[in-house]
Amino acid sequence: MLAYLQNIAVLLCINAILALTLNFIMGYAGIFSLAHAIFFGVGAYAAAYVAINFTDSLLVCLLAAAAIAAVLSMALALPALRVRGEYFVAASLGLQVIGVTVFSEWKSVTGGLGGMVGIPPPVLLGHAFVGPGPFLALASAALLAVLAIIALLVRGSFGRSLMAIRDSESAAQAYGKNVRAIKTLSVAVSAGLAAIAGGLYAFYMGFVNVEGFMLDTSILLMAMVIIGGTGTMLGPVV
Repeated sequence: MLAYLQNIAVLLCINAILALTLNFIMGYAGIFSLAHAIFFGVGAYAAAYVAINFTDSLLVCLLAAAAIAAVLSMALALPALRVRGEYFVAASLGLQVIGVTVFSEWKSVTGGLGGMVGIPPPVLLGHAFVGPGPFLALASAALLAVLAIIALLVRGSFGRSLMAIRDSESAAQAYGKNVRAIKTLSVAVSAGLAAIAGGLYAFYMGFVNVEGFMLDTSILLMAMVIIGGTGTMLGPVV
């Protein structure tokens, strides 16, 4: 029974990280994305690939996953600079479909529909995290770290700039805000932190395939944010 509850708690932490990172661009930047599951998947696949082929170091795998997702987030940032509202939702939906296709067909890297198996337990400071108990401590620490990072960003000048752009891009630009740079950076931060959740998910499950990163996952994450309350810190977590 304890292991079952710990398992639920680990998955809760992972999904809470995803909800927080999506809320960062939805609630504070006004960017409604239906492609968040893709960055979750990029993080999972990247961490798994590094762990299987290079090193099982937790920090190396998560940093690699975050960096790759942040770079690939430019595919989402570019349409975010050109369109808003329902038009951007449609553009992000296209990215979601493309991402699922890549996950399914790039067999040499992702394993195709069969996925990636044999992911080793992550190692941090010589300690391997195996089982729900130790992994719950790791996932909880990651959730708190992501929460702290996002709180630091939104309560500072960057967060005020995001909210200004959300309310009126033209007004923010008139006040001297670099709208393009701020929106691009917000998407990169959101994608990079979501990739950390993906890396944790891959290590915890020991297996990754495309089924975990479909459109229904993106819709579920958006529902978490909307029901919990956009632009709040704890609402999406609840």
